[in-house]
Amino acid sequence: MTRAEARRAPVPGLLIRTLRLAYAFESPCDRRDGRLIIGARFWLLSQQDLFMRPLVVPALCLSLLAAPGWAQSLDGAGAPPAAVVTTDAVEPAPEQIHVVAQRPGPGMWKVKKGDHVLWVFGTYAPLPKNMTWRSQQVENVIKHSQEYLAPPGATAKPGFFRMVTLLPSLIGVRKNPDGAQLRDVLPQEDYAQWSTLKATYLPENSDVERERPIFAAQALTEAARKEAGLVNGYAVRKQLLALIKKSELKQTSTEVELPTDNARALIKNFKKSNLADAACLRTTMATLKQDLDGATARANAWAKGDVDEMRKLNYAEREEACFGALMNSAALDTEPEWKNVKARSHAKWIASAEKALAANASTFALLSMDDIFDPKGVIAALVAKGYEVESPE
Repeated sequence: MTRAEARRAPVPGLLIRTLRLAYAFESPCDRRDGRLIIGARFWLLSQQDLFMRPLVVPALCLSLLAAPGWAQSLDGAGAPPAAVVTTDAVEPAPEQIHVVAQRPGPGMWKVKKGDHVLWVFGTYAPLPKNMTWRSQQVENVIKHSQEYLAPPGATAKPGFFRMVTLLPSLIGVRKNPDGAQLRDVLPQEDYAQWSTLKATYLPENSDVERERPIFAAQALTEAARKEAGLVNGYAVRKQLLALIKKSELKQTSTEVELPTDNARALIKNFKKSNLADAACLRTTMATLKQDLDGATARANAWAKGDVDEMRKLNYAEREEACFGALMNSAALDTEPEWKNVKARSHAKWIASAEKALAANASTFALLSMDDIFDPKGVIAALVAKGYEVESPE
């Protein structure tokens, strides 16, 4: 593996970005006890936290992205919302944002069964780089809860030695089949727009020209958000998990396991398959300015607990264009457990929530904001089962 390829491989030569398959939050990929945790939403987030941890990751995490500005994905009264300074593609990159006010975040949703309550805190990303968060209400709920219910997700655990044997097959997984470049796979009009945006946000990245449109879209989104001073909001999650650990809550995972027996064949098929992902890059380019313009406003709506504003979040078009391109790939035709992982992880979360509501006076849970509002999401499923759900004021 060349040094350039090593830099492009999301975790020391192994992780190719994250296929986020359910509804977790900021960190693109988590690792616990040597397992890969594939979180659910489909956010495009930074993985720098992964580089600082020991290399104990599974060999298969078919990377991708998708959705909320590619990061709807996690995180007041007080200072007014800071505006994101953005420009047209041909103008200089936007200035960075500096928001230093401490924000409490939204209130919590209450799922009730008698006098038992499941408290759900909604997460959001991206966030302005210097936004800080603290909620005494959340801290108090965690302190007095008996159990923490983690977001839906998936795990893959091929084992260390099998992981090592798969490393060679991961090289080049981001590239277009048959050595094609973006100018070969994109319509002329799309490539012209791509060239303009690339000159603005990725002027020194020549390697991206050889990558699939879906990965080019990922790189473009990350670069644009970095220029705008937006980050993934992992600090909020880290703070929450520290509170949970300090309170010694029982921690319940809702992850489902993904099979890795055919990992080598899956990677091979993925590398040679056509994803029909030009629409993913096209949609990303079309909504990039809107995404940057609205990202800080949405983050501040989250920070101030503006539920009405948060309900306006809608990433269905981009999610379908990007995540749909992957899930409809022929590479997954022989892996039904990969294709239906979202439904399986949701079912497991719902079952775990019902069990917690029956057993505990108070349970604390984390879900992404879009899953909370999703009419087909896990909260809607609990309402359909007859549970009483109260939104924050």
